[in-house]
Amino acid sequence: MRPAAADALIIEEGKVVLMKREFEPFKGKWAIPGGFLEGGESLEECSVREAKEETGLEVEVEGLLGVFSKPERDPRGTVGIVFLCRRVGGELKGSEEGEAGWFPLDNLPELAFDHSEILGLAKRKLNGKE
Repeated sequence: MRPAAADALIIEEGKVVLMKREFEPFKGKWAIPGGFLEGGESLEECSVREAKEETGLEVEVEGLLGVFSKPERDPRGTVGIVFLCRRVGGELKGSEEGEAGWFPLDNLPELAFDHSEILGLAKRKLNGKE
């Protein structure tokens, strides 16, 4: 069985929240905040919890962006479930997982996993092209 990870895609005014990974895989690259499901929580709850733990931001899930399951997307074999989230509170800060920051959607740093593909899909949806 492949593990599931839930990500919180937080976009505001043309910028996205990313966190710099402090651990392998993809150490030193930037990623959408997210992580593994814990016992007894829904994917949506996982996404909200991970956003708070990794960025300090409180978010609400607005909807599902997509499910990403190509086996090569992550050497650990995870299936990624990405939720579009809206910030409702908190202050942006990093964690033991890495630093966090806002990045313009048209000027992104080097991304981990398949997050370039995910952000490409998000941009197309925000522009009404999907």
